[in-house]
Amino acid sequence: MARTRTWVSIALAGALGVSLAGCSATGGKRAEDARKAAAAQGRAVVNTPRWTFAMITHSGDGDTFWDIVQSGAKQAAVKDNINFLYSHNAEAQQQAQLVDAAVDKQVDGIIVTLAKPDAMKAAVARARKAGIPVITVNSGSEESKAFGALTHIGQDETIAGEAVGDELNKRGRKKALCVLHEQGNVGHEQRCAGIKETFHGTVQNLYVQGTSMPDVQASIGAKLQADKSIDSVVTLGAPFADTAVKAKQDAGSKAEIDTFDLNEKVAAELKNGTLGFAVDQQPYLQGYEAVDLLWLHKYNDDALGGGKPVLTGPQIITKDQAGALEEYTKRGTR
Repeated sequence: MARTRTWVSIALAGALGVSLAGCSATGGKRAEDARKAAAAQGRAVVNTPRWTFAMITHSGDGDTFWDIVQSGAKQAAVKDNINFLYSHNAEAQQQAQLVDAAVDKQVDGIIVTLAKPDAMKAAVARARKAGIPVITVNSGSEESKAFGALTHIGQDETIAGEAVGDELNKRGRKKALCVLHEQGNVGHEQRCAGIKETFHGTVQNLYVQGTSMPDVQASIGAKLQADKSIDSVVTLGAPFADTAVKAKQDAGSKAEIDTFDLNEKVAAELKNGTLGFAVDQQPYLQGYEAVDLLWLHKYNDDALGGGKPVLTGPQIITKDQAGALEEYTKRGTR
């Protein structure tokens, strides 16, 4: 575990080094590209062909997390002269069909999530057989390389869960409820399992119907009413944090509400103390880097990660950091 944490630190430090202007030739190029993009007022800053990239995710309707991912992807697409196509479906078989449709359109690159990897394996294989480069993003870090993807961009979900367990320990918590809103999502299972690895207290998993917020609220509320010893509720997505707050109020519970992911509402509730902490995996960066790395591969046959995932998190955000990030959440980039 110590070796894994060291590797994560090195990867994150490397990512930061790449992004800072003047730190290296690559950093200087990115900074220059940013200046050119500003000067071009949203026009492409490269003269490469107008390639078409398709992003296909497992998002359901109305999930603000994926709005942030798209924001990053679209900005990189403008800079790189890319025609960007986005589609999504929470049902794995339908998501796989969307990948097949992108292959049939003969797109130049595919970005895909692997929340339910078994259902996606054949579709990704068809893309690779057609000669279309694939990057996986957000979920599926363990399967990405085996499926033939160039790289994976996101956070290691087990490590993210372990970070939550460590934070709960610091806060003196004893019993946590881990709320899984999408059954069959391997990343969600890994998050809750990671919490159990490092948390000194006990963790209970609660499966809820994430497509119905009233059902989510009722399920969490019923659990909190039945077990007053629960002192922490961890939701696995930002839209569910506020629902958990309402469930807590309904149940008359004193449990702290914590969450994975960040958005404007979560930042505000961290700032005012309604939420304890959030785990940010930087979805804007996931979308931006996925498009940018596909462009670099098409333009210069570049690859990043050396066979390992390119990590964008986890970062624990508390009340102390929320104020500084609030501006970025309001514009939809954090």
